[in-house]
Amino acid sequence: MLSLEDIETVFARRGIEQYSGEPVTQLEHALQSAMLAEESGGDDELVTACLLHDLGHLLHDLGETPTLRGVDDVHQFAALPFLRGLFGERVLGAIKLHVDAKRYLCATRPGYQAALSDDSKRSLLLQGGVFDATQAEAFLTQPGATDAVRLRIWDDLAKAEGAYTPSLAHFMARAARCVLGSTPQPA
Repeated sequence: MLSLEDIETVFARRGIEQYSGEPVTQLEHALQSAMLAEESGGDDELVTACLLHDLGHLLHDLGETPTLRGVDDVHQFAALPFLRGLFGERVLGAIKLHVDAKRYLCATRPGYQAALSDDSKRSLLLQGGVFDATQAEAFLTQPGATDAVRLRIWDDLAKAEGAYTPSLAHFMARAARCVLGSTPQPA
């Protein structure tokens, strides 16, 4: 299990890497995702899930833009063993389901798939493609699906070069309030 300090270290070491095929770094993408959730009134758990949704990319090294080589890095699952025990199922569920949320949105939201970045389109195919109607319906029955859809929408928007965001420390303070067994602090 990672600690909050370990997460900060991962971002310090690997957050400067380019977010595959996008004009932002891994850290900029994480901060923008969390900021969009915060600006939309997301609670600590949803903001934390947004901050950490792509941590799996940073916990293994598959090189630059693995989708160009036909590799699905299954990043939505890679971070879960390291975060389990630190955060509850609400944070973990949104992280775990954010890839399936893309598949769901492609199936249910006209124009969504066409608006995806090139790398997101490549990864969509590697991740199983667009849900059919039955899969989309089943997706919504899973705990965390609604949060994952919200996270996914912010994830898609969190690729703005040079955007101002609050610091990592700001969002880690929100994450600290989500740690299992911690005493809730006022927001």
